[in-house]
Amino acid sequence: MKTKVERIQKDIEALSAFNSTPGAGLTRLSFTPEHKAAQDYLIGAMEAAGLTVRIDPVGTVIGRLEGSDPTLPVVMAGSHYDSVKNGGNFDGPAGVVMGLETARVYQDLGKQPKHPVEFVAMIEEEGTRFSGGLFASRAMAGRLTAEELATFHDKDGITTGEAMKAFGLDPAKLSEAVKKPEEVKNFIELHIEQGPILENGGIDVGIVKTIVGIKEVQVTITGRPDHAGTTPMDMRADAFLAASKVAIAANEAAIAAGHGTVATVGKVNVLPGAFNIVPGKVEFFVDIRSQYTECLDEVFGKVKAAAEAAVEGVKDLSADVKLMMDITPVNMDPHVCALMTKNAEAADMSHKEMLSGAGHDAQVMGGVTKVGLIFVQSKNGRSHCPEEWTDYDKLQKGIEVACETIMQLADED
Repeated sequence: MKTKVERIQKDIEALSAFNSTPGAGLTRLSFTPEHKAAQDYLIGAMEAAGLTVRIDPVGTVIGRLEGSDPTLPVVMAGSHYDSVKNGGNFDGPAGVVMGLETARVYQDLGKQPKHPVEFVAMIEEEGTRFSGGLFASRAMAGRLTAEELATFHDKDGITTGEAMKAFGLDPAKLSEAVKKPEEVKNFIELHIEQGPILENGGIDVGIVKTIVGIKEVQVTITGRPDHAGTTPMDMRADAFLAASKVAIAANEAAIAAGHGTVATVGKVNVLPGAFNIVPGKVEFFVDIRSQYTECLDEVFGKVKAAAEAAVEGVKDLSADVKLMMDITPVNMDPHVCALMTKNAEAADMSHKEMLSGAGHDAQVMGGVTKVGLIFVQSKNGRSHCPEEWTDYDKLQKGIEVACETIMQLADED
């Protein structure tokens, strides 16, 4: 193999140290000291691999390997390096390390690609801090708005734009992050599977064919806080009771839509939040995913209808439904998939075509260019938890396939 497992392991372990919850999984939120420390490491590693490094207006670290023809569109590769709360060390960083290792292979070989190659480390893909996931790729695709920067905020009320400014970025330059389709030839991402299919089947790599679409919906039910002991049941404007009806309706709508459609209510904020006060306000999020746009639309429509029905006819009870993120299902490029398959077979690796039920930056970049996504095994299918793990030799196999594919794409006419 051209890639080296010891370098891959060193990068993963180094990045895992930049963590606000040591001993309790990885927590690396955007625009924090942990983010800055990881960013500095990546800049140093990219420069050591012979890349010219810059940071785009939203914070993506970009290392450029110049092509023999700098006027040609770039081949871009990488992933994200932010995390969920108390997550693992591989979700995102595995793909960033793929980019670093590919750059080192170019350096080892003394090879210059025909097309420029840019290795990217993106931020806020998870949306953990500001509830606006796939942040950096949406900026590149021109789908991140100034309104979002001014209105999306973290638990302390700090907006995304304010956090960017404190981090040394200028939100006013948002448009400078946008990539035009003619500027990018391909985008290649590697990611851990986050599921059990590859490991259970003893399969080395997954070649993703489709990434599901995602609708992130914020539902706010406003009622009236009252004393829990003295307010009769038929005289309450209970925001949580109404919210629970919407959550159940979302679950039922996903089941009815079929085709593997899912809906999840995983974040709920109940106010005032006391056991002896009737809830006066509930804010929660519905995560809807499907490989079919019509199923996404169907479930979203039923969530809106359920919210309206839950508050209808009840004094002092109202609902607001806001679509926070709307990402359509994306098919990977057939040519890129064919190259990945060919490279896996040439290396005597087993492989499988797959559907990605998780969202990734590659699906957003699919609106800009031709994309490819490769999966590697996840131990026991675990992810978004401290137990998340991928053996380094198994990660190397996916990186080897991605590396070969990137080098081939970068030398095409």
